[in-house]
Amino acid sequence: MGLEELLLDLERVMKNKRVSSIVESRVKEFEENKREGDNLKWFEELILCILTANSSAKIGLKCVEALKKNNLILNGSERELEEILKKNGHRYYQIRAKYIVEARKYGTKIKDIIMEIKGVKRKREWLVKNIRGIGMKEASHFLRNVGFFEVAIIDRHILKILIGYNLIDPTLKKKTLTVRRYLKIENLLRQIGRKVGLKPGILDLYLWYMSTGKILK
Repeated sequence: MGLEELLLDLERVMKNKRVSSIVESRVKEFEENKREGDNLKWFEELILCILTANSSAKIGLKCVEALKKNNLILNGSERELEEILKKNGHRYYQIRAKYIVEARKYGTKIKDIIMEIKGVKRKREWLVKNIRGIGMKEASHFLRNVGFFEVAIIDRHILKILIGYNLIDPTLKKKTLTVRRYLKIENLLRQIGRKVGLKPGILDLYLWYMSTGKILK
């Protein structure tokens, strides 16, 4: 197994009309978020990424929908947030509720701030520096979901794929992804993406499908 095998399997998945249509739909959704989403919509995407960290995309999405349904994204107390997150199965409901409350200082201006920052890498650096609960992966996830596809979302599913094709050291799965390690793997994904004509944030959707059989957000 190696790069050539991954490229062959990846191209096979890309030719699957059902999968490619879902990916195209997600990409259009993210582009629409960038074009038409307001500050609140972007804040909701940020909260999703905070909740997905060290949890799962499924739990994160479930919790965000519950918070929106109860009008708690911007207005709920920390205790109310904890109750909703716990009820919807979030393992770290207390600290995530705290992160959401702290992030609210940017809730009505997050899009304005991000759009003013030049360069996607600098946008990501700002997110990591200023939003508690947001690291390289979460910042990249957020940026992809609001229409910036130049960064890669490196989670355990992506690591599993890269390890399975002998493209990275298997021990990385058990190590903390430092910024240096993250950028090195992101560069590899960027090279893979160029070979199949995909930006890293879109390549992620196909690789995630190859690892999980699903395409979420």
